[in-house]
Amino acid sequence: MSSATVPFHAEIPPPVVQEVSAGIFAYIQMDGSWFLNNTGTIVGERHATVIDSTGTEARALAFHRALRTVTDKPVNTLINTHSHGDHTHGNFVFAPEAAIIGHELCRREIRAVGNLAHALFPMIEFGDCPVTPPFVTFQDQLNVYVDDLKVELIFVGPAHTTNDIVAWIPDRKLLFSGDIIFNGGTPFALGGSVAGWMVALERIEALGAETIVPGHGAVCGPELIADVRAYLQFVQEVARRGFEKGTPPLELATALDLGRFTQLHDRERLVPNIHRVYSELKGEPWGTPLNAGQMFTEVLTYNGGQPLRCFA
Repeated sequence: MSSATVPFHAEIPPPVVQEVSAGIFAYIQMDGSWFLNNTGTIVGERHATVIDSTGTEARALAFHRALRTVTDKPVNTLINTHSHGDHTHGNFVFAPEAAIIGHELCRREIRAVGNLAHALFPMIEFGDCPVTPPFVTFQDQLNVYVDDLKVELIFVGPAHTTNDIVAWIPDRKLLFSGDIIFNGGTPFALGGSVAGWMVALERIEALGAETIVPGHGAVCGPELIADVRAYLQFVQEVARRGFEKGTPPLELATALDLGRFTQLHDRERLVPNIHRVYSELKGEPWGTPLNAGQMFTEVLTYNGGQPLRCFA
């Protein structure tokens, strides 16, 4: 393991630790674009529980250092909200001392994919991130306690992926949403389901959260649920029209006026999102695998042939 430091990018601020409830902290990596995710730490009297890790060796070590500014308690539990590398590559920092918990499909996906995503982002120095999947898994719901504080882990996939869970803390009306909520970024359904995501939004809305730590972007309130829903409805509507006309997804995306959604970063995710809706309109099961190689080729084409914007 190296002592690599997080690269400095003048375009984005450094990560910050934000106390979102007494003894509960969010680690926010702005601007929340590709591989700049959020994590959480819940501090108990004797131990701490962490929600998600980060996407590179340097960022994982930086998160661990930041965590130590708010607690010296050992981390005995790490929760993964889903399998994507920006939320799991840093798992190794907490192993083997911590029990790593995730959905059963999260474990399967990490073991199947490993670090293959690194090839899609050649501009990133990932460092040494040994594949470290959850080894405690569940199917529908699991309760984790930090002292007497209950954290409900609820499976809401397929949505962003096949294996999304949220961490709901009812006593604090606080939700760690994973990538069910993007704040300022374009939702990304390549590995999940747009229709399923709409259902997931209904489920988390019913929880009654007052504060949400999204998977990417600034801490927010429940109003962001409507914003994510509006984007997904927009994609469903334009994709349905394109599907009926037989328009290829890349062609449809390239000609599309994004309107209010132009302000979201990582707009190129529109292309696989349209592919996902086409899959669902064909009657394929939610979460049916799409050709990731083809998807990212089309994403780069939509992006004018330029590398994806990534500051990780």
